[in-house]
Amino acid sequence: MSITIKDVAKEAGVSVATVSRVLNGSCNVSDESTKKVNETIARLNYSPNFLGRNLRKCETNVILVIMPTSEHSLYSKIVMGMQDYAGQVGYDIITAVSYSTSTAETRQMNMLFNRTVDGVILLGTQYDAASLNKLAENYNVALCCEGVKGANVLTVAVDDEQAAFDAVAALIKKGHKRIGFIGTNSSAISSTARENGYIRALKEYGIAIKNEYIYKESYDYDCGGRAFEYFNALAEKPTAIFAVSDLLAISAMHKAIDMGIDVGKDVAIMGFDNISMCEWIIPTLSTVEQPCSKMGELVVAKLIENMNKTTKDNHYYTVDHRIILRESTGD
Repeated sequence: MSITIKDVAKEAGVSVATVSRVLNGSCNVSDESTKKVNETIARLNYSPNFLGRNLRKCETNVILVIMPTSEHSLYSKIVMGMQDYAGQVGYDIITAVSYSTSTAETRQMNMLFNRTVDGVILLGTQYDAASLNKLAENYNVALCCEGVKGANVLTVAVDDEQAAFDAVAALIKKGHKRIGFIGTNSSAISSTARENGYIRALKEYGIAIKNEYIYKESYDYDCGGRAFEYFNALAEKPTAIFAVSDLLAISAMHKAIDMGIDVGKDVAIMGFDNISMCEWIIPTLSTVEQPCSKMGELVVAKLIENMNKTTKDNHYYTVDHRIILRESTGD
């Protein structure tokens, strides 16, 4: 039979409330009583049920982060930022991987519903805006890196449209007018915003938008290579390419190299994210840097603030991006 707090109190000759205060580190207990209780806990090998106690208080000081994949260094960097900040303020971060499936995501969200965690941060989600809005009414939920159109939920991300605009503008300023776009058919707000940024940059610099320079498939790595093959088969090939992710850009770059094309000289390629691989490959990849640590820190800080508020902050916060030019654009 497991030892209970009542057993400890009886053995130590004190009240249950006194044992509870000792366990909570309260100063309203005499040194003699504290010593008695601690000696009794050790003798009986009593293990306090902190989880049960925290659930009753609706506090666990734990935040769950759900990621679409664990293989993307972008997410790893964001989580590191979250952990750094959370540790400073007495919280822990645990992670789960949904593999972009609603079944896994819903199962993992049960940790929030049964109060095993105080809040959830979603790095991409299968929930639609209506479902997220309903969740946010009763639970502490935040989005990071990827927003959801129409969701009135705390969100931290870069301004994807402006970041894409700046990336394409950088290519234009280097003299490129025939710029290909590698995007996706995803309904993700970031993918759409980055395409809008590409189009806006061409319009503002007086460059005609050509449908044949827009290739959209998915975020799968091989799609970047197929996109490059498509562009290279055009009568008038693009002299530069902007891809909505680094992996698509790297795939396109590898295909170009396989075809004997000099990346950085014959064609310029720009990605988005600044994953670790951008600096490892040859040539190094020009890209848009998302400030991962800053995003992670900010979303945790704002979510914890919401936990202590009656009126939640459901603002969409944007953090500054940075254009990094490397060898793939001739730099």
